[in-house]
Amino acid sequence: MNASPALRWLAVVLLAASGLLAILTPFVSAVGVTIGLGAVAIVAGIGQLLRAVRDGDGGARWFQGLGGVLYLLGGLSLFIDPVEGTLGLTLLIGLLLLFQGVVELAAAAARPLPARGLVLADGLITALLGGLLVAEWPSDSLWVVGTFFGVTLLITASRLAFSPSGEA
Repeated sequence: MNASPALRWLAVVLLAASGLLAILTPFVSAVGVTIGLGAVAIVAGIGQLLRAVRDGDGGARWFQGLGGVLYLLGGLSLFIDPVEGTLGLTLLIGLLLLFQGVVELAAAAARPLPARGLVLADGLITALLGGLLVAEWPSDSLWVVGTFFGVTLLITASRLAFSPSGEA
């Protein structure tokens, strides 16, 4: 079901403004994203621990409990020290992009694909971006997460604004 045009454009304006604000204040938005991820991990850890207590019998119970404890510890570390957490997130993003780029390049080289040139370009750019993040880590950590978050919000706003169906 599509929202009214007024609500759609309100969402576009809010997303675009939030994206621009995140890009203009990347450190603040990076810390906010890190704190948010920490809070989500804490809630997930509590859920895992409750599930282990409720469902568990035997070995599965211990693994669920261990997973819950790891979520809690990871979430608390992000929540308590979001600047250090942002450093870790930046390295993780760089490694993920590097790995994804290499996988795209390997896929394009292994067999003919539709739009093979685009897949090669995507893989090369993604691997290069990931490599640059890893090579420059940790010096770029305090702006990357916030800037990426802002760009994502802007892309979502543009998709919502320009899609015929009004769905992002």
